[in-house]
Amino acid sequence: MGVVRTWESRRVELEDFRRKMVETAGIQRRKDDEGRRTNTLFCSDYDDDVDEGRNMLCVTSGVSYFGLALVNHLLLLGYSVRIIVDNPEDIEKLQEMESSGLMRTTEYHFEVVIAKLTDVNSLEKAFEGCRGVFHTSAFTDPAGLSGYTKSMAEIEVRVTENVMEACARTPSIKRCVFTSSLSACVWQDNAQSDLSHVINHGSWSTESLCIDKKLWYALGKMRAEKAAWRIANERGLKLTTICSALITGPEFCRRNPTATIAYLKGAQEMYSHGLLATVDVTKLAEAHACVFKAMNNNASGRYICFDNVIDAQSEAEKLAKEIGIPKEKICGDASNNSLHRFELSKEKLCRLMSRPLRCYSEY
Repeated sequence: MGVVRTWESRRVELEDFRRKMVETAGIQRRKDDEGRRTNTLFCSDYDDDVDEGRNMLCVTSGVSYFGLALVNHLLLLGYSVRIIVDNPEDIEKLQEMESSGLMRTTEYHFEVVIAKLTDVNSLEKAFEGCRGVFHTSAFTDPAGLSGYTKSMAEIEVRVTENVMEACARTPSIKRCVFTSSLSACVWQDNAQSDLSHVINHGSWSTESLCIDKKLWYALGKMRAEKAAWRIANERGLKLTTICSALITGPEFCRRNPTATIAYLKGAQEMYSHGLLATVDVTKLAEAHACVFKAMNNNASGRYICFDNVIDAQSEAEKLAKEIGIPKEKICGDASNNSLHRFELSKEKLCRLMSRPLRCYSEY
């Protein structure tokens, strides 16, 4: 592991660098006329940690589509952020920096650290001094063709185990937020007679079903999340997981192709059962920040996060057009009627938010 050297220079240069970071994530910079950043969509106040000496938070996969959105939002809230990258190519995305010391302006404070997600010791060093970790679980297919493979699912689990173990070993880490997936909840075995029609924070996908249907993304996320909970319980680490719907936002398919393609495997069946949902990348970042704040008051557990259920053919066709695939890949040739339809419930997350997302009563 090596800490990328940072520099202090003219404000205009730093602001330009930060602007490029934000644009990479497809998020426009927000203005704050009151001199302090506030979140008008979810939380109405700051985390107490922000006032406690600008505590450092760490974001793994910090140059991914969602990772950058989360970094941006945490900076806007006034946190200091350590961005984890694992190769020189990711550093180039953030721009080469010189000299020593932390990169900062009057309002923004972040640094970039190289650490291997496959190396517990590397992660432990990267986490030193951080109060919390956001593990965003972003992986890419090296071949760039297959979306998300079975081997990637296995890597997902191993990396999560490494991150959790490193968190448990690091005295400064008080909380961890893990980005899971709604796909870890929705793939239910319809043959079960006692199957609930409501999919909520207590729901888990059926492992054998994921294997039979070769739903490697769902399998990887589910196994990784279960591994995170196992280690958290064994090591006494405070953990929260957020099961995210398909992440959308500006140019989401081009900037997040692997996860988008992988999530939509089985899209026709999800659509038919009323389980194909999306969440805007900015709102997902806001949810992560609010859940982290709530952990101050011992809130924990799993949360489902989505802001729209694709429940009409016109919506399915719009999504297919955005992704650049035939509409039949999502809604098929017929209507979305199904013998077994489900509801998605994010009631737990809505209760947590001071100004919650619009809640749905789907069916």
